[in-house]
Formats: sequence, structure tokens, C-alpha cells
Amino acid sequence: MKLIALSLTIISCFASAFGQRPDFNRTRTYDVQHYVIRVSFDHKKRTVFGDTTVELKPLADGFKTAELDARDLKFETVRLEGSDKQLTYKTTKDKVSVTLDRDYKKDELIKLRFKYTATPKKGVYFVDEEIGAGNRKRSAQIWTQGEPEEAHHWFPSFDFPSDKATSETRIRIPVDMTVIGNGELVGYEVHDDGTKTMHHIMGTPHPTYLISFIVGIYSEKEEEYNGISLGIFMYPGTEFAIDKAYGRTKDVLRVHEELTGVKYPFIKYDQTIVANFQFGGMENITATTMADTEIFAAQTPFLQGFVEDLVSHELAHSWFGNNVTMKNWAELWLNEGFATFMEAAVREKLYGRRDYLRKIGVNADEVMADEAAKSDPFGLFNQTAADTDKLFDRPAITYSKGGVVVHMLREQVGNDNFWKAINLYLTRHRFGSVETSDLQKAMEETSGQQLGWFFDQWVYSTSYPKLSVKQRYDDGKKQLVLDIQQTQKGKLTPAAFRLPLEIALHATPPKDSEADGSPDPLADAFVTTTIQIDKRKQTITIPTAQKPARVSFDPNAKLPLIFINGN
Repeated sequence: MKLIALSLTIISCFASAFGQRPDFNRTRTYDVQHYVIRVSFDHKKRTVFGDTTVELKPLADGFKTAELDARDLKFETVRLEGSDKQLTYKTTKDKVSVTLDRDYKKDELIKLRFKYTATPKKGVYFVDEEIGAGNRKRSAQIWTQGEPEEAHHWFPSFDFPSDKATSETRIRIPVDMTVIGNGELVGYEVHDDGTKTMHHIMGTPHPTYLISFIVGIYSEKEEEYNGISLGIFMYPGTEFAIDKAYGRTKDVLRVHEELTGVKYPFIKYDQTIVANFQFGGMENITATTMADTEIFAAQTPFLQGFVEDLVSHELAHSWFGNNVTMKNWAELWLNEGFATFMEAAVREKLYGRRDYLRKIGVNADEVMADEAAKSDPFGLFNQTAADTDKLFDRPAITYSKGGVVVHMLREQVGNDNFWKAINLYLTRHRFGSVETSDLQKAMEETSGQQLGWFFDQWVYSTSYPKLSVKQRYDDGKKQLVLDIQQTQKGKLTPAAFRLPLEIALHATPPKDSEADGSPDPLADAFVTTTIQIDKRKQTITIPTAQKPARVSFDPNAKLPLIFINGN
């Protein structure tokens, strides 16, 4: 999900130096196999009429009670599929607990069917049509938003990312409207009352937060890439925006495949605009939802690149999030950090290394600005993840820092090892759930490096290194002396980061402009070396026969998330 709109942007417990990290995984007593979701609507009353079958298997013998997530659903009947006998159930604020007709054994298939109504405050959003100058600018819409835990506001489910199931939807709508849904449109039925039911099936297991639909009147442009259907759904009369917003979709898809070595994992990819969307985009499986304001912004030349990044970000989730999904919300960075990094990686392939580093640098600046503005510590592994309402309150960390840390991981293990590890990570955990430790294992296997220190300081800790560097040249010993002190502080922040820091000694003084456009930051360097910083205070000497006119730290931007105050 791309959290911030363009219009607003000009575990098991692991031991650590800071104590035990909390376990954010959720206990399961069953495994959902499949959802069949049948819904119709009263748009004026903002009401959903639901009829959902949840197919599940117990994880142990003696299974007698099934508890599902359900918020403000008014149940009419709860029974076993194919039976008219009502089951006993109890509801609380966020749950429905069903007493089954008998004890079930492990792996027996149970099909629970719920009929209900809801006027959801989350999950399903109703938008009225917009009229301008006597003409309809867009039709009424109904669309869903599932992340993080809004699905259970409109259908009973296990609403947590660790459980994956297949799904199908049967959406009944006015005959002049359409439904953009997950997976394949397998058919539709027209009814005598001026409505029709559109039937989609998503045959690949996925978490509930990716289940979605969009209802409205749309104009569709359909293309194809290597047998994959690419659909773009716009309001009639706004097709002019397609080329500038979505024109590079095929290129972006191709680059993702080339970099990861993994083909696009699904059968189609739709991109649809909606009104009043609170995010830039959302990667609903095979059917990304995008804010119309963001897509129309591509008509402004200097915003076109932002829209291209949005398209790239949401498509990246087809690999990082929809294929391989974080196991719990504390690991959200595995979705969003990688999607943010892939924005830059795609730019590197399409526009070159300098544009890649520019994008990474912008993300690093966002992290530093966020820390300057906020006092509370916040790491990539989100220790406040129990409060899902605040999961997206710090996008500069979950998104931007995540992207920068992936870049630094790439620099640490080397480009070839990095992409081999990404391929291993995506194929080993194909359609599964992961934690940071799974990524670490893949990186260690391909690189041969022990990377616990890297993940401890960049993922599980907070903040970033701040260095005070005093430099002097010892003419007698012919060496540059650097007195280095790490000054960062704060809860969960390492007293000393481990930093393999590249340093270059230059024969010429600095230019008037730091961003001088030089394609080679080492063009006039007569000494280039990498020093190892791992203490709060340390002195480093660099042999050099001449006194440098200037010293550049991290000239190749391998560690962009670092602040150095030097003289």
C-alpha cells in the first residue's frame, strides 16, 4: 500500500541487547481453506447484505468451537453449509463464537454459513455519484479497503495476515455497473429486477486483507503481457489519463520479473481508480485500487514521476506482500520497505544508477526529518503493532527507512548475492508467511556472511548513526587521523552502530555546490578505503603521502542513513 497521497507529499521472542522483543503472532486453532462471499447493497442506507461461507479445518482433534472475527455484523442465521439447523453462537464487539454440532477431528473440513446485515464503518465504503455542469463526472461507487484489519467489518473471517485461504465473491449490483474483483471473472447472472451478480474466483491462497471489490461504471482498457491480462479501469471520459499514469506498466512488470527472477505470480493485474480513497494505492490481490487524485496528477509533468513510483510500488507487492506475506503486523516493513525499495530498483533499470541513488537519498532524508519531528522511538520491527489503528502513523520508518535498509543490505552482501537471496526468499516461501528471520537466513545463505549484527541494528533497533568526526593530518607520520564519536542516543538505539564506512581522499577542494552533477564521486580521489566503525569512540588512521584537500564520507552512498558532522 502506498500510504501518503501525492497531493500531501510536496514473533517468537528474540533476545537482544534491549531485552525480549514481544511476540505479535496470533494463535490459530483452525486453518481457513476458502471463503465464499455473497453480497448485495442498499447504497442509500450504506448497508451490506451478506451471505458468507467459511470453509476451515481444525488444527487439532476435539474442535467444538469456532471463533471468527466479526465487527458489528447482525447475524440472521449461522449454520453448517447444506443444513437448515441453526447453530448456537455468541457475539462480542469483534468476534462471533460458534458452537458446532459435534467435536471435529484435525483436518476435517467444516463449512460454516453466515447470513447477516451490516452498516460498516470500515471495510466497505460507499461514494455517491458526482455531477458537474449537469453531467455525471463519475458514477456512484462501492469499494473495499482491507488493510490492516477491516475485512471483518463486512464478512466473518480470520482477519490476520498469517492465515491464507482462497476466495470467491458473488457481488450483486445494478446491471449498468461492473465489479472489479480478485482473480478470474468466471461468469455473471442477470436477474429480472435490473441487477446482475458477478462471480470472481481467486484460486491462490492469500490473507483476508487483500480480498476486495470495486463497484461502479468504468471504461476498461485491456492489454496483455506474456499471457497476463492487464486491465486499467477509468471513469468514462477520463481515458486521456491512462498513458501518462500507466504507460510504463509493462516495463515495470518486466523489470520486477528480471530483478527477482520470479515470474508475475498471478493470472491478471487490474488497476482501478476510485474516489475519496484515503491512501495513494492498495495492492489488493490482482486488483490494485488507486486514488483518482493520484492518477490524474500524472497530467502535471513534475508529478508524473511520483505516479510512476506509485504504479511501481503497488505492483511490487505482487511479489512482496501478496506472494510472500509478513506473518504479523510488526513485520509490515517486509511488505512496505521492499515495495519502496523496488521503486528505486525499477528506476535504476529504467533510468540509471544516479536516479536510483537520488530516490534512496530522498527516502533517507524523510527518515531523518521524521526523527527530528518526533521524540518517540520507532523501529522497522514495530513494537507498537498491537494497536493496528496506528500501524501507518510513521510511514517514514515503515516505508522510507525500510527501503533504505534494503538498499544497505544490498550493498553489504553484494549485488549478485542480494538478488540470489531475493529469488531464494520468494521461491522458498512462495504464497507463505514470513518474518525478518526468514529474510536474514536467505541473505546469509547466499552471501556466506553472518548478518545478525545488521538486522539487530537496522531492523530491531531504532534511529540511525550520528557521527562527530574530527580530522587532522599528521605530516610526520604521513597519515590522516580521524577521531570519531557516535552521538546517537535514545531508547532501543544502539550506543554504537557497526558501520563499514567508505572514505575517499581528494586532491581538489569541494565544489560550490555539493550536488555538482559529477557522475563519478571518486574522479579525483587519490585514496579510497573502507574503515570499520564499531565503537562509541575510536581513532582511525589512514596512510597517505599527501594531505587531502577534502575528505568525502560514503561517496558511493552505500550508507545513506547516516549523519556525519566532520571538520
